[in-house]
Amino acid sequence: MSQFDDNMPWNDDQLSFDSPELGDGGVAATKVRPKPEVSEDEGLLTPWNVILLDDDHHTYEYVMRMVSKVFGHNVAGAFEIAKTVDTQGRAICLTTHKELAELKVEQVHSFGPDPLMSESVGSMSAVMEPAEAGDDDGSDHTNTGGDNLQ
Repeated sequence: MSQFDDNMPWNDDQLSFDSPELGDGGVAATKVRPKPEVSEDEGLLTPWNVILLDDDHHTYEYVMRMVSKVFGHNVAGAFEIAKTVDTQGRAICLTTHKELAELKVEQVHSFGPDPLMSESVGSMSAVMEPAEAGDDDGSDHTNTGGDNLQ
């Protein structure tokens, strides 16, 4: 036996079943903490829309290239977003959880100017807003493909 075994609680000489901590029966009482009440929505990720805002300093080609790279949309989807942002002033590019939405807004803002337009001095603008149950067009903008979404 080592020098440490003499002081361990499992040593019969040290463990007393009549100790006040264990009570008279020799069994320690365990208190069970009740589970906190959890609402139905708690724990679910709240969806956020990443919205591209229109300006006159970026071409369709730029918007389509940026939307494809940042959001992983195919050419047809990228064209629809470019057309929507041009005609309606804004377009939802992605609906996702808050952290990814923040990242995508930052990626849009750091994409750089449009090389096809001399007056383009910077990236396009994008914002994020909480997604509501019924979007304007009712379509699902969640990107389910692309390597950049993790």
